[in-house]
This record gives sequence, C-alpha cells and structure tokens, in this order.
Amino acid sequence: MVAQQQDQPVEGRFDGIEHRFPVRVYFEDTDLSGVVYHANYLRYMERARSDMLRLAGIDQRAAQEAGEGTYAVSALAIRYRAPAKLDDALVVVTGLMQVRAASVDIHQRVMRGAQILSEAEVTAALVGVSGKPKRQPREWIEAFQRLVGQRDQEA
Repeated sequence: MVAQQQDQPVEGRFDGIEHRFPVRVYFEDTDLSGVVYHANYLRYMERARSDMLRLAGIDQRAAQEAGEGTYAVSALAIRYRAPAKLDDALVVVTGLMQVRAASVDIHQRVMRGAQILSEAEVTAALVGVSGKPKRQPREWIEAFQRLVGQRDQEA
C-alpha cells in the first residue's frame, strides 16, 4: 500500500533574493482570443506577492485580524510583452527594490521559460483600518531590508 501524501497548496520559493512562484494557465484565465486576459497577470502577481510575504515571515492574516493593517497597492505600472496561452507553465519572479517606513517597491516579471511575458513595478503600502498609510512593523522592515540588502551586495 502506498502512503498517501497530504495535498499541499502551490508554494513558491526564494532563489537567492528573488521569489519564484509557479502558475499554470487554465481555460478560465483566457479570453475569446485564447490568450491570458490582461487582468489575470495582476492576479498572478498578487498571489506571488502574498506567497513571498508568507515565506519572508510576514503573517498578513494575523496582522489584519489584530487590526494592525493590510497592504494595498498604491502604485502600479505594468507592461505586456508577449501573450501567455492555455496550459502554459509560467513563473512569477518577484524582487524587492526599496523599503520605506510605510511601503515597499516591488519588481515582478511573469515568465515562460526565459521569455518575459509581462513585468510590473508595484508599490504596496501598509494601511490601517482608517485606510491611511501607517508604519510597517520593525520586523517586517528588517525582513525586507535583508532581501534588498542582498540585492545591493550582489550588484
């Protein structure tokens, strides 16, 4: 008898300073032309950012439940380079660019193999229950700075 493994959700991983998150394109992701609908790239990137935060030790759910705040995208610039299609295996590559008291700048690429399909510059700000920006917890800033610091050392 084969021992059953417990099902686990899709998880990304850190590869040095970059976070890599796998995505498969399903029929529901495509539009009438058979390519990934443009807004779905944002969904892929959001999932990757959430996974990156979790792996970095940042518990968004606990912070939200404790009333400490949640991240909100405050700025976004995206460029589409090539289409993804049904059943493509993609990877969202995420890197931190800059950390500030209340926000973090993030660069993301959606890749099919070595080809960049889409890339974005995202600013995520921590906002309190009032909806106004607030300082990130010191531990979160330190976790982000370690990743940004590694980027600086590798440059």
